Amino acid sequence: YKVTGNGCAPEGDISEVLTEKVVDRPANLPTILHLAICSSLCNDSSLSYNGNTHSFDKIGESTEVALRVLAEKIGLPGFNDMPRALTYLSLEERANHCATYWRGQFERVSTLEFDRDRKMMSVIGKRKGQSILFTKGSPEAVLLRCTRVLTNSKGIAEPISTQVRDALTEKYRTYARKSLRVLALAMRPISSDQCHISPSDETGLTFLGFCGMLDPPRPEVKRAVDVCRGAGIRVVMVTGDNKLTAEAIAKQIGLDDYGGSGSHPTTSILARKMTAKAAAAGLPMTGIMFPPDRSYEGLEFDEMDGQTRSNAALSMSVFSRVEPLHKTRLVELLKAHDQVVAMTGDGVNDAPALRLADIGIAMGSGTAVAKNAADMVLADDNFSTIVTAVAEGRGIFNNTKQFVRYMVSSNIGEVVCIFIAAALGLPETLCPVQLLWVNLVTDGLPATALGFNKPDQDIMQRRPRRPDEPIVDRWLFVRYIVVGIYVGVVTVGGFVWWYMFHSGGPLMTWHQLTSFTECVEGVEKYSCDIFWKNRGPSTVSMTILVVVEMFNALNALSENESLLSQSPSSNPWLVGAIAISLLLHVAILYVPWLATIFSVTPLSSHEWCAVFWLSVPVILVDETLKFATRSGQTARHTMWEGKLPPGHRVSMKHRNRCWFSII
Repeated sequence: YKVTGNGCAPEGDISEVLTEKVVDRPANLPTILHLAICSSLCNDSSLSYNGNTHSFDKIGESTEVALRVLAEKIGLPGFNDMPRALTYLSLEERANHCATYWRGQFERVSTLEFDRDRKMMSVIGKRKGQSILFTKGSPEAVLLRCTRVLTNSKGIAEPISTQVRDALTEKYRTYARKSLRVLALAMRPISSDQCHISPSDETGLTFLGFCGMLDPPRPEVKRAVDVCRGAGIRVVMVTGDNKLTAEAIAKQIGLDDYGGSGSHPTTSILARKMTAKAAAAGLPMTGIMFPPDRSYEGLEFDEMDGQTRSNAALSMSVFSRVEPLHKTRLVELLKAHDQVVAMTGDGVNDAPALRLADIGIAMGSGTAVAKNAADMVLADDNFSTIVTAVAEGRGIFNNTKQFVRYMVSSNIGEVVCIFIAAALGLPETLCPVQLLWVNLVTDGLPATALGFNKPDQDIMQRRPRRPDEPIVDRWLFVRYIVVGIYVGVVTVGGFVWWYMFHSGGPLMTWHQLTSFTECVEGVEKYSCDIFWKNRGPSTVSMTILVVVEMFNALNALSENESLLSQSPSSNPWLVGAIAISLLLHVAILYVPWLATIFSVTPLSSHEWCAVFWLSVPVILVDETLKFATRSGQTARHTMWEGKLPPGHRVSMKHRNRCWFSII
């Protein structure tokens, strides 16, 4: 039978799969009726109607809620207008009408909760002096304990033959391959005076049927997994579902695409080697398309020795039929290999793994215990939000680096300027108030605006950085030094240009400039006051320092991307900050009382041209350094793709990555 409907609303039809004919009174069929009873009694969840959101809310685990909704859709027996009659109830009454009815008919005497060994849950329901054991659980576990099957044709329990058992086994495997979460339901009469259940009672059951629930992954998850793969982030799906179901869902979200176009280089290398070895050894592919060492069950994991278990943790993509303890073991194994582990979870039992992981991620719909144990809470329960957060975190880290880069290189330039002037014996290039202006006003606004840089286009195509990696590495520091030296040199260069080459200047020689302390009034064609009272040279130097730092701020739009690909328009805040800084600087040049305060003078058009041509090459300098960095990264990526001499390997330390589990 096929059941229609979505979500938690108890609305939908039940139809025959072969004929596609809607069943008018499904509760009058023996198998469907007993499925409804078992689904209602062997269940601790409930539904409620929320008048504010005009929707049905669930209380309890999603699987049990699905069974609760199924029982409500089936309706009640003995009514000719069932289940259509239920539509006349108010939505508040409709939420649990059938469940309330069956709870009134059957007194739930005892419960044997689910555990990992039995993989099933059972309850005793007593009605009119008769007790019945109702059981639900994993198909393989329940079917193994069934000796009879309830049929619609005769309405009685008939013995299960080997042929029927094989057909039922193949049926649930077919459901699982369609990514359905499958549960089996069964029952058997027991002694009326029995008040407690033991595992030994769960034998000789009568099989009622399978319930397949479709809980498809969100459409955006596959894309998110591809992005993770490209970013060097390994995604492992950890679930309590059947292995076949887990592998089917994993295939839908692309976890079987080991060597796809979105794969990170190391993932592709390992996948190709692993697949080739499996094919050469003639090993079977489990489930759909998963090689043996990519998909494991919890029991398989427990039976492994230490080294095999460690290797499995590094190679798996799907981990099914797991218990909370398995999550903790996985985190421990991966951290032992210097990997950064992010673990998701929503239940009370997930708290130890969430606490142990480097990044514990609790679901917004999860328990309070899980949220308190986690480092972050995923409000929308969406895996793609984690990937978005990773990209955002990388962008913030890069913007921090760009802020540091801009401030350090600019301040190095100021230090180099003062040092060169003093070393060469030149007059004072910049006075203290001018340096204060540059640092507090023209540096401050662009540096703040760099925090609004958009992430680089390839931000999620880079390998994860090591946790101990500094913000400024050696090569980046060299880049700071090179740019800083250029800033300092051109600032002094503008000062020298004004004295030696500017047509409006004294056109003196280098010796005369560096011997300014020996100047005697009246001996040279220029006055000695030109070294002490003329504001032109220091104004040119100060303006060059301001303008070159504005160009340097444009360089900081991206650490490695060219301005041709990351244009200034990508950060309008920075463009605005640069414009304001330049306007403020122009104001102190051309407003007389401000010019007096800062010891500057208005510049001529010829001087502005010199300022521009001395400042703009800082972009070419940084573009050259960026090109060298990109070339080095390309060479490293070539190594990651396996183009290394035979026998060479990339160490695990340099294959550090983040690992996510999807619950």
